[in-house]
Amino acid sequence: MLEKLKDIANQDTQIELTRGEIGKPLLYLTFPVLITNLLQTAYNLVDTFWLGRVSTDALAAVGFVFPILFLFISAGIGLSIAGSIMVAKNEGSDDRESANRAASQTLLYTSFFSILIGLIGYISAEWVITFMGAEKEVIPLATSYLEIVSLGMILTFGFSVFKSLLRGYGDTFTPMVIMAGSVMLNMILDPLLIFGWSVFPELGIEGAAIATLISRGLAFCIGLYILFSGFKGLKISPRLMIPDIKMFTKTLKLGLPASVEIMTRALSVNAILFIVGMFTTPVVAAYGIVTRIYSAVYLPSIAVSRSVETMTAQNYGAEKMDRVVKTNKLAARYSFIVLAVFGAFCMIFANPILGLFTDNPDVIRIGSDFLLILGATFGFIGSKSAYNGGLRGLGKTSAAAVIALIALWFVRVPFAYFSIDFIGETGVWWAFAISNILGAVIAYHWFYSREMKKLL
Repeated sequence: MLEKLKDIANQDTQIELTRGEIGKPLLYLTFPVLITNLLQTAYNLVDTFWLGRVSTDALAAVGFVFPILFLFISAGIGLSIAGSIMVAKNEGSDDRESANRAASQTLLYTSFFSILIGLIGYISAEWVITFMGAEKEVIPLATSYLEIVSLGMILTFGFSVFKSLLRGYGDTFTPMVIMAGSVMLNMILDPLLIFGWSVFPELGIEGAAIATLISRGLAFCIGLYILFSGFKGLKISPRLMIPDIKMFTKTLKLGLPASVEIMTRALSVNAILFIVGMFTTPVVAAYGIVTRIYSAVYLPSIAVSRSVETMTAQNYGAEKMDRVVKTNKLAARYSFIVLAVFGAFCMIFANPILGLFTDNPDVIRIGSDFLLILGATFGFIGSKSAYNGGLRGLGKTSAAAVIALIALWFVRVPFAYFSIDFIGETGVWWAFAISNILGAVIAYHWFYSREMKKLL
């Protein structure tokens, strides 16, 4: 297995982003990111699958922990995005030494931050779980799971940093392969450690947490080996990891707004869920089903956004602004078309799709209304994500954060809350649709009217 990984590491998987055609490299960059994102969700799905066979309390426990972990990780993921942008820009300008320095500094800062977040998570685990409203039987289970994962936060965080740095360099294939191996290992370890098969101890929910840490830890170690060895071109070295105040300031300037953007989305989901909770059970159930379909739209849009971010940053560093414009225009156009087609499919077959999840006629009727309104705006999600990626690639992470704040907290959440007195749950559905369209329009105008006028 090690020899196979070494062969993969020695392969030239970097994509040329500053010369030649645009569509094909953008697609090659995007597809592995999409697969990696899908594999990332597999960790939670595997844990949920096996723990569901332990007890309802164990299943409820991970249900409480996952949103908390996402919030913790969101607080620092912006630093890895900042590292990706800096690596990409320096790589585009053929300054490999600066790219290596940016990667080394990013690893240093994110390591310290992940340890800090992990300690906070460990110390506050029981309080946070209790605050979230977990039942008495669930609290000890959720607490033990969160404590273990928090202690290994650097392992979870570390692989995310590795993915971001290699993506900035132009390689999304290697992280995808390592992630696939990590998920397979987690699938094997989960039942062994949860149920105590063979020589393994029966650890229950703690076994799921340990299995996840082992699989992610191995992925992180392989990532470190690749980065420190320089197999993929990008090379981290101890001499470049000496703290640099200017680099730290630059990382924070790029990273904090990116973290705010991600946390804004995470918190808005909880706020909308609170509003939907005011309605009857069929409304809540319909909302849960449609938002799962909605999340399927976000996976490809996030992949496109990250790829546009990298391609924009590299061409910006190479001072090829014509390619920056073409990249964003092409990504926005095709993302709109593909997701609009998917939206139309969901609108036409709304009832059969919802019927796959439930046979309750009230849930199907309410969900169909939601899907008919929301599906018409799927294309705008694609365009918004593309232009937000372009803004981040130009170093304007604060712009992407502001757009998210406006669309979600100045439009979606207030509209959903204040309209329910007049049009009921339909107000929540329209809040999603209006914020999607407005977010895309603002992103488009911000990219062309503000940033391009300064740079062209």
